[in-house]
Amino acid sequence: MSDPVLHVQGRILVSPQEERDELWIIGGRISYQAPVSAEVLSIRGHVLPGLVDAHCHLGMDPAGIDADRIEEQALTNRDAGTLLIRDAGTPVDDRWVQDRDDLPRLVRAARHVGRPRRYIPGIADEVEPEDLVDAVRRQARDGDGWIKMVGDWIDRERGDLAPVWPREALVAAVAAAHEEGARVTAHCFGEESLADFAAAGTDCIEHATGLTEETIDVFARQGIAIVPTLINIANFPDFAAAGAAKFPRYAEHMRDLYARRYATIAAAHEAGVPIYTGTDAGGSLPHGLIAREVAELITAGLPAAAALDAATWAARRWLGYPGLEEGAQADLVVYDEDPRTDVTVLARPRQIVLRGALVSR
Repeated sequence: MSDPVLHVQGRILVSPQEERDELWIIGGRISYQAPVSAEVLSIRGHVLPGLVDAHCHLGMDPAGIDADRIEEQALTNRDAGTLLIRDAGTPVDDRWVQDRDDLPRLVRAARHVGRPRRYIPGIADEVEPEDLVDAVRRQARDGDGWIKMVGDWIDRERGDLAPVWPREALVAAVAAAHEEGARVTAHCFGEESLADFAAAGTDCIEHATGLTEETIDVFARQGIAIVPTLINIANFPDFAAAGAAKFPRYAEHMRDLYARRYATIAAAHEAGVPIYTGTDAGGSLPHGLIAREVAELITAGLPAAAALDAATWAARRWLGYPGLEEGAQADLVVYDEDPRTDVTVLARPRQIVLRGALVSR
């Protein structure tokens, strides 16, 4: 006996501009044409495409690296409505998640590419500048079309954030990634590294707290996306306090970046810089917090529609996945209330459909 057809009714948010009142899920795929005859299971509510966490680290959590917790973390994200994850670098092999129909879709960036003593120990593929191109090619071939680089970190001699790579090495590395068919993103807190990555032709930047009027203009002109991870930026005062005794200049810098975080993201949005949601789950934060990140974008000044777009329709297009289009495999989340008028409802999904199947919460 075939699976029942799912008849989804209510407010189907096909795009920021388009709304329908019903769809059917037939053989796991979306149809806007009613079947001639079938066993039908009805669902009703406000419907969005599956949410996107574009900065997540499976196999990592605040307790450290633990490959045995990947399934638990993936399920936590799924049950929060996150049905598409871009794993923005992990030291563990999580590719098996892609073989599980009950776990979120996963786009892997393989391991971070970093430099010795210039990132969290044990996380990155650590190389010196002369070996950067080879490392980038290695991780590009191991990932799913993305490379994650460490762009800046504290420099102990300077006592502050500083770029990790000489610009000439960075230019060659980004070119190599593009030759391998991979897009490049990078961890960047401070100002200097952003100009270097823009000059190298990067595709995306994580955090991007150091954006200035000048680099915002460059990012907008080049179409460089940012994933702000504002719920992680909230930890900057703690980072500053931890380093203040030894690196007071760094601590002051981190506090300043934190103080202007909302203004920075608002200015980037106003300039037309593409913005997408990411939680940085697996670093200092647990998994399943995508609703909080959407709310933070609104606090930063984005209209609710733009914040939802950053987590759904636009984010899925950016990563190469469909939303609620005719014929698409059905990944969607159903809510009791309209998230466009109350974004906090994103934290309370009522029903979740993943790969056309209704999954339990």
